[in-house]
Amino acid sequence: MFSTTAAIIVDLQEDFTTLMNGALPVPGSDEHFIQETAECAAALKAQGCRIYGTIDWHPRDHISFYTSHPGKKAFDSIEIDGHSQKLWPPHCIQESAGAVPLVPPGLCETFITKGRNPRFDSYSGFFDDGGVATGLDDILRQNNIDTLLICGLAFDYCVKATALDAIRLGYTVIIIKELTAAVDPDSAEQAQQELTAAGVCFISAASLLF
Repeated sequence: MFSTTAAIIVDLQEDFTTLMNGALPVPGSDEHFIQETAECAAALKAQGCRIYGTIDWHPRDHISFYTSHPGKKAFDSIEIDGHSQKLWPPHCIQESAGAVPLVPPGLCETFITKGRNPRFDSYSGFFDDGGVATGLDDILRQNNIDTLLICGLAFDYCVKATALDAIRLGYTVIIIKELTAAVDPDSAEQAQQELTAAGVCFISAASLLF
């Protein structure tokens, strides 16, 4: 049923969850959310769907951290090379506890790391802001994947960016809506509109599995 379908679990990491009191917790990312995501992914895998994860993997001096910009504070926006950059608290630092994915061992075939280059942010699981590919597209094409089921954190940032890049790359994209959570209701509404206009579909986990 899912031989050409893959699920992408976006950035389900300690620092993004309320469950673990992370450095940048997304509202709604509690124990129930983590459990439901894992159970859905396990059920998909049992039906032949490949499961992949993306994780932020930042150096300590990453450009998106407000601590890298003297005089700035968390959630400020600044101009960098002609584009707006939102500044975040330091999070998902390489080798730190906060970067650990909250996914059962063995569920994901591999984790794609992003945001490794200190000079570029990387919301998308496919490319950083400098246009450098993460390798996710290559892996999917090697496995003849043409349809993506996307869930994870956060809906209005990394889930959105990953889904939009997937559409541009020619994939059919479906977001499992209740298995995402957003940073902000207003940006979530805007993200929903952008994604729908781009051709992204939305489905419930129950409809998908049963």
